[in-house]
Amino acid sequence: MDTLEAITYLDLETTGATPLRDRITEIALVRFEHGVEVARWQTLINPEQSIPAFIQNLTGINNDMVANAPTFAEVADKLLSFLEGAVMAAHNVRFDHGFIKAEFKRIGITLRQKVLCTVKLSRLLYPEYKSHGLDAIVQRHHIANIVRHRAMGDVEAMLAFVEVARNELGPQALNQAVQTLMSVPSLPPHIDARLLEDLPETPGVYLFYGDNDLPLYIGKSVNLRARVLSHFNSDHAYTKEMRISQEIKHVEWITTAGEFSALLLESKLIKARQPIYNRQLRSERQLCTWQLSNQPQQIPLVNLVREDEIEPKQIGSLFGTFKTKRQATEVLRTIAEKHQLCPKYLGLETWSKGACFSHQIKRCKGVCCGKEAPELHYLRLQQALMAHRIKIWPFAGKIAIKEHSNENDITQLHVFDQWTYLGAAESEDDLESLLEDTSEFKFDHDTYKLLLKALNSQKTRVVELSTAAETSNLY
Repeated sequence: MDTLEAITYLDLETTGATPLRDRITEIALVRFEHGVEVARWQTLINPEQSIPAFIQNLTGINNDMVANAPTFAEVADKLLSFLEGAVMAAHNVRFDHGFIKAEFKRIGITLRQKVLCTVKLSRLLYPEYKSHGLDAIVQRHHIANIVRHRAMGDVEAMLAFVEVARNELGPQALNQAVQTLMSVPSLPPHIDARLLEDLPETPGVYLFYGDNDLPLYIGKSVNLRARVLSHFNSDHAYTKEMRISQEIKHVEWITTAGEFSALLLESKLIKARQPIYNRQLRSERQLCTWQLSNQPQQIPLVNLVREDEIEPKQIGSLFGTFKTKRQATEVLRTIAEKHQLCPKYLGLETWSKGACFSHQIKRCKGVCCGKEAPELHYLRLQQALMAHRIKIWPFAGKIAIKEHSNENDITQLHVFDQWTYLGAAESEDDLESLLEDTSEFKFDHDTYKLLLKALNSQKTRVVELSTAAETSNLY
């Protein structure tokens, strides 16, 4: 911290957690120049909206206290003077920075501010600890006489933590950690830095362009700004990263409600736009899967089905997803050898009467020559394939997965039916259209994997849409 010419430690109290909807109720800050405190300021702010009861209980700031306080517009110039030429430090700076930028934007000012997060500083300096919230820091470092959940009290907690770190670890370690966190990738000379100034620290998808309208690369992140800037690190680990950074001329981004929303949009855009540096999702490969017969005596018992041929009624009798017929055959052959299944019944060998070669070397239990009942062989095959089974749709009808972002106040409902992604709804009208959607079923393996992972997460909010009444109050 001593190496910074100016740093302003700041904390806010607000009416809620969403910068685009909620407002600031209190600001406190302490400014240092060349390691010496030069200013200390705090003020209540009239948020021009009611403070929720639970926020009043948390902060102790009520509507009467702010009724005659200045509005943000009235203190904006003074706040700018404390921030000018300084790094703004805050605990979870993304929160405070987001609120201040939103407030300035309301009065027509675009804030450009270097920031430092003391949460990240704590993680870097004290990696042995799991929690790095202010309460945890105050407790573990025995910091006394702090009034938590008021702005100046939280600023003083940050200052006390920095002083503890300086005394325990030494000024050099503290300054090195700050330099590490403050290091910003240098942009190539052919990229206009102004194009990246408005990059948000929110979830979303970004698109890199070269000299034409075809994207070079499409990616996603829960923090668009950090991820995009990481592409310009000088110590690229991969040649592809270096080539991308050298070819980029223009960057676009789309904010989303969360990581799941970003993953779905990324997959959709890559398949539609075919960027040259996205190999895994870009290729128009036609996956295939094994379909198991429902007749134990049928030969062969399994048949390859292409991804675009899959029908809803087949789900549950399909096993595995393979890039090529060769890969599918190799996997099936391995399963047959491991479980002593007959390669003739599986279609791995041409059918003929009599025992297969695998039975002669004791790798088949003899269904081919009457030594094992077809029904028992079929049952063993079912069990052997179970680990590869494509799951049956576990709902009665359409579902929606809901995501909401406090940072950009976006709510998205992603609607699915029979593993098919029908689209994203950001309003009740959008949702109504998707509920009436009768699009043809189309199984997409990438969507299947994303949705399956989401359904297995306890954090995912799933809404069953079997009746229109269930769609009310979702926004």
